[in-house]
Amino acid sequence: MSESIKVALVTGASRRIGAEIVRHLHQSGYRIVLHFNRSVGEAEALAADLNDVRAGSVKTLQADLGGSVAMADFVGRAAGFWGRLDALVNNASSFYPTPIGEVTEAQWDELMGSNLKAPFFLAQAAAEPLAHHQGAIVNVVDIYAERPLKSYPVYSIAKAGLAALTRSLAVELAPNVRVNGVSPGAILWPEPSQEDTQSDLLARVPLARCGSPDDIARAVGFLLQEAPYVTGQVLTVDGGRTLSI
Repeated sequence: MSESIKVALVTGASRRIGAEIVRHLHQSGYRIVLHFNRSVGEAEALAADLNDVRAGSVKTLQADLGGSVAMADFVGRAAGFWGRLDALVNNASSFYPTPIGEVTEAQWDELMGSNLKAPFFLAQAAAEPLAHHQGAIVNVVDIYAERPLKSYPVYSIAKAGLAALTRSLAVELAPNVRVNGVSPGAILWPEPSQEDTQSDLLARVPLARCGSPDDIARAVGFLLQEAPYVTGQVLTVDGGRTLSI
């Protein structure tokens, strides 16, 4: 395959921020391995739309990354579609409240599995194929990694671990693989979300608006394509919100 053709594996890529990352990278010329777990209809529809734009440029790959999937086999299948892998975007995530006193081990395992364990073992499995092409990893973190969200301790702990993982892997995988993170603020409201809660949050955002999935996708694209001397960094994309939390 020509060195000008690059391949990106994006996890949790069928909807919301993940789907926008896929669209942005596809528009930038990447071939995409679009991972999904349960959202098969949305994954297939997105792949079909992008393959209509550029035939044969998107493949789908199903897996429960929070479960017992063999990461080396999963990454091998992803790299096998076009014989290479240039980028890994760890976007797949579970998010729900776990108030102290009510947390179960199953909730701990699920939230740690999707937000921390899977990104680590995916990166470990992808390190060799990425190194062949001076590739890069971008982890989608969260501003709550630095400033925990009340009633979401397990999620916040997992994302804090992902930020540390980003810095650690940047050291471990250098100089052939760069590893960075993007830390979103208010981008898409959780469902359901109260209007007064949204207004209160936006009042603390200096740019006075909610961000968009495209803001995150552009940041991911920047770190993958336009930042060859950047590694071990977590770029906060939150409209300045963390200045006033």
